[in-house]
Amino acid sequence: MDVPTLCMAALSRAPATGYDIRKAFEEGPFAHFHEASFGSIYPALRRLEQEGAVAATEQPQERRPDRRIYALTDQGRDRLVRALRQPPREDVLRSDALVVLFFAHLVPPAEAVAVLDGYLAYHRRLLAQLAEPKERPECAGAGERFVHGLGVAVYEAAVRYLENHRAAFVDQLTGGGPKIA
Repeated sequence: MDVPTLCMAALSRAPATGYDIRKAFEEGPFAHFHEASFGSIYPALRRLEQEGAVAATEQPQERRPDRRIYALTDQGRDRLVRALRQPPREDVLRSDALVVLFFAHLVPPAEAVAVLDGYLAYHRRLLAQLAEPKERPECAGAGERFVHGLGVAVYEAAVRYLENHRAAFVDQLTGGGPKIA
């Protein structure tokens, strides 16, 4: 999904600043299934505003530049609904950590183990983020609750697999041990 559509989706929940949108993709409700960077969010918001899909208001702040708060317009909502009705692309997992682990035989074992431990810590962090109630669950829609539950299930499974197979992986890297299934 493109960044303008992701921005409109975030704004469909409530008006927000570009910073608020980025936080939703870093540690908020979208963090476990999509990403959008500052460098892509602000140009997308400017373009959406020029096209009439979002409207911005200025909110003064003391000793700081005014905050721009974006809201989805009716035109933007229609555009978002059209985008959401398109068949989604298939998911693609891209992970530098998994590339290193796949080719672990080419790096020193300690480095491969450090990558594995970092990958496990990353998944634990994501699971902990999902466990923290950001909003009242009863206010979430069925889709939001469903995707949240799937995220929890995926990260629980990843953590469980990584924990259960870490010792065998380390043993294989350091000269023996049973094959990992």
